[in-house]
Amino acid sequence: MKKIVLGSNNAGKLLELGAMLSGHGLEILPQRQFISTEAIEDGLSFVENALIKARYAAHAANLPAIADDSGIVVDALNGAPGIYSARYAGIGASDADNNAKLLRELDERPDAPRSAHFYCILVFLRHALDPAPVIAEGRWDGTILREARGQNGFGYDPPFLVPTHGMGSAELSPAVKNAISHRGQALTTLL
Repeated sequence: MKKIVLGSNNAGKLLELGAMLSGHGLEILPQRQFISTEAIEDGLSFVENALIKARYAAHAANLPAIADDSGIVVDALNGAPGIYSARYAGIGASDADNNAKLLRELDERPDAPRSAHFYCILVFLRHALDPAPVIAEGRWDGTILREARGQNGFGYDPPFLVPTHGMGSAELSPAVKNAISHRGQALTTLL
């Protein structure tokens, strides 16, 4: 089984990517097995941040690495939270804090459209200095609900309505979500 380090300590991402990659002869290892700190995401785009995280993890583990940068992009908020999704309500904010801020800001714009999409860039590096990274993207369109729903998923899944299923992302089973999500789309392309 080929070992690949995940450029993240996010348990939700580790679980999702591990499930999606099972059966491909790959073992996904969390970067915390090799280094306790996270990469500094100071890029100005999803691509830049994914590359930063992948190089950081590959260097720390001396293994091939996969990393994603993803977030929710809300039209009425001019694309926010975007690359700042994980820290939208501040550094160290919880998923609930970020969701509350998102819903509060949309409530302040009652006539604004609630259209949004999840966006994901996945990067695979053969080694830390790989000059030709494999990059894939995925986009999952939906709308923001008026309140969070469901118990599955993580991040902005609770307030995200999946129009094709008439359910919130956090109401979908993990298998269904992985098959249609932004991360699932990017991973299918990457593979």
